Amino acid sequence: MNKEFLEKYAKLIVKIGINIQQDQILVINSPIECDYFTRLVSKIAYKEGAKDVIVNWNDEKLSKIKYLYAKESVFDEFPDWKKELYTGYARQDAAFLTIHATDPELMKDVDQSRIMRATKAANKALSEFRARTMADKNVWCVVSVPTKAWSKKVFSSIDENEAVEKLWDAVFKATRVGEWDPVKAWDEHKDKLKSRMDFLNKNKFKYLKYKNSLGTDLKIELPKEHIWLGGSSFSEKGTEFMANIPTEEVFTLPLKTGVNGKVVSSKPLNYNGNLIEDFSMEFKDGKIINYTAKRGLETLKHIIETDEGSHYLGEVALVPFDSPISNSKVLFYNTLFDENASCHLAIGEAYPVCLRGSENMSKEKLSDLGVNQSLEHVDFMVGTEDLNIMGITQEGREIPIFENGNFKF
Repeated sequence: MNKEFLEKYAKLIVKIGINIQQDQILVINSPIECDYFTRLVSKIAYKEGAKDVIVNWNDEKLSKIKYLYAKESVFDEFPDWKKELYTGYARQDAAFLTIHATDPELMKDVDQSRIMRATKAANKALSEFRARTMADKNVWCVVSVPTKAWSKKVFSSIDENEAVEKLWDAVFKATRVGEWDPVKAWDEHKDKLKSRMDFLNKNKFKYLKYKNSLGTDLKIELPKEHIWLGGSSFSEKGTEFMANIPTEEVFTLPLKTGVNGKVVSSKPLNYNGNLIEDFSMEFKDGKIINYTAKRGLETLKHIIETDEGSHYLGEVALVPFDSPISNSKVLFYNTLFDENASCHLAIGEAYPVCLRGSENMSKEKLSDLGVNQSLEHVDFMVGTEDLNIMGITQEGREIPIFENGNFKF
């Protein structure tokens, strides 16, 4: 790989993604296959003033062995030490970096109920940590690093090593690392996203109406006090950070009970090492009342049936079809990248920060205002080259937001 770009990518993550502060703790969740990159990020973080860097290593191949052979009871448990790792450091204002790089099909032979039980147990145990990150109380960032299995899935027709190199090249382009000054490029990108947010927030839309040739015909109601966000966020202490690198989206939350119609996926969804493809969902008063999938139906079923809130949507995100990742024509089989090539929605938990005044509200108050709550938050892609989105204001005025896959304004 290009070692100069690798160093730039790591610096971009530390300085723009995490924006590490003096004497702040950084917690990294990393696949063992990404050890070399995790060490590089750690080195840069220390040089930038981090007090300590804590790494939680994970091995997806070992996880598969556990799913295949462990006793049933283990999947309903979550270790106290791991809960304390995240919750304890979160209370100390630590920053959290997740390196997301999985084999999209590793878990296809695993009993899906075991994976979902383990996921549910983890989400319950980490409820305080998840609430803090969903509300941007702590700095957090998600990035990806090519691995052999992931690269081979994306570029299946070439040699494994060549596939890794090619995926690294795609990652560098998608994250603007190839620019002469990536930090400056990201500052300019943030300004562009802000101009879109300003337009959407100024018009205070009551409804969004989606339609395309795949069969999507959906009407989404937005809470009256919703806020569109995108690009950088600010932690409770005022630190600016980028939750995702890359990111091309502006997003808000739907009214929990205000979604009606049908939505059809436009890209495969990689969920915990399983692919869900060619799927659709129907909604009535916000709730998913029917769903289908040509592949991965059982996985989709487990996602939707996690809890009451996973039967509803929690995020509405707009991404133009004419954007760097989309234009690369690469299907990444990785939601971090694929969701930034396409408009997307999310099943489950909503971001409270997308509701004005939410920082002072209880969970009960948020629920009363239509903010969905769930143990899940799963993004899936719906954007296409012919997607049209019409915005309807509080006064009933119709304003085109998307025409033929791109922003109209």
